[in-house]
Amino acid sequence: MDLREQLAAARRGTVEVYTEADLQQKLERSAREGKPLRIKLGVDPSSPDIHLGHTVVLRKLRQFQDLGHQAVLIIGDFTGLVGDPSGKSKTRPQLTPAEVEANALTYFEQVGRVLDMTKAEVVRNSSWLQPLNFADILKIAAKLTVARMLERDDFSNRYKSGSPIGLHEFLYPMMQGYDSVAVRADVELGGTDQTFNLLVGRNLQREWGQEPQIALTLPLLVGLDGKEKMSKSLGNHVGVKDAPNDMFGKVMSIPDTLMENWFTLLTLFPAEHIRELLAGHPRAAKATLAGEIVRQYHGDEAARGARANFDNVFAGKGVPEDLTEVTVPAADLADGTVGLLRLLCLCTFAPSNSEARRLVEQGAVAIDGAKQTDPKARVAVIDGMLLKSGKRNFARIRRGS
Repeated sequence: MDLREQLAAARRGTVEVYTEADLQQKLERSAREGKPLRIKLGVDPSSPDIHLGHTVVLRKLRQFQDLGHQAVLIIGDFTGLVGDPSGKSKTRPQLTPAEVEANALTYFEQVGRVLDMTKAEVVRNSSWLQPLNFADILKIAAKLTVARMLERDDFSNRYKSGSPIGLHEFLYPMMQGYDSVAVRADVELGGTDQTFNLLVGRNLQREWGQEPQIALTLPLLVGLDGKEKMSKSLGNHVGVKDAPNDMFGKVMSIPDTLMENWFTLLTLFPAEHIRELLAGHPRAAKATLAGEIVRQYHGDEAARGARANFDNVFAGKGVPEDLTEVTVPAADLADGTVGLLRLLCLCTFAPSNSEARRLVEQGAVAIDGAKQTDPKARVAVIDGMLLKSGKRNFARIRRGS
């Protein structure tokens, strides 16, 4: 690509670039000298799974890879012990080294669904943060001020309200910023909640005699509810490991108002093509979006199958072809019946009786098309009957002998 096209690709979907003039200068020099830029992304393994919200910055990193630049993925196995305070109203529970390591091991396979891992430089920040002695830490900390830290809304709000702020939380931006020094980053990517940390990296690089990195921020993806940012804890997420049918169905459930944002952040469709899709029927546009997302993580065949399954089940009011069969053990049968809540748990439609009760009370459960409204009900188990929970969960029930 020429410089203008590279700038447009780098700018797509971003909120801020600190600064665009500096980015242009770095890209020009990179092209002139034939030396790729080092594009940094740090991820703390704070949970074992990633969702589409996490992929927004990963996809931007992949775009830079496709432009010929060097992706530098930092696994925050040391910063993960502290926990990023960004956007938090209270101190986060600290993870143990074993928890961080277990989460880190799951990241590689999932991240590899977005990045070209054969070309990525993957490093752990424990390799340079752990060897620092107290004098080293004092030297870095002297470059930052408490006043600067309290400019952050999350710290400022907690301080004003009297909520505790751990001293280790103040050290987190310093640690992330020092990562940029350690890998000599040219550009760092992050969500808008990472702006402060990215700018600390620029300042520390200046102090260490390096050219400051470009801080490029991206929006936080709004989740399925259309209100809050995507989060596993809020249950409004689409996991990159979700099954194709589940992934397709979840995307089809988003509000129409999210489509332009999701197309821009989660696909590489040209802006003109996105406008054409959005000008047509919303359901058709959403099906295109869902199919593209499934294709990215599961392939073309899975995307076609998920589309056909959705049309059969939801448009045609049919039953999924890959219907799960669940056998009720004889030990759970009393006079040929089983508790409705127990049945939902056996089918893994609910992780607990309380969650199963919530599904029933919401009117989300049906057997052979008949809605079930009594959480205390015992169900006569007829071999082959169909249990449905919500819009996407079906199971054929079998009697155990």
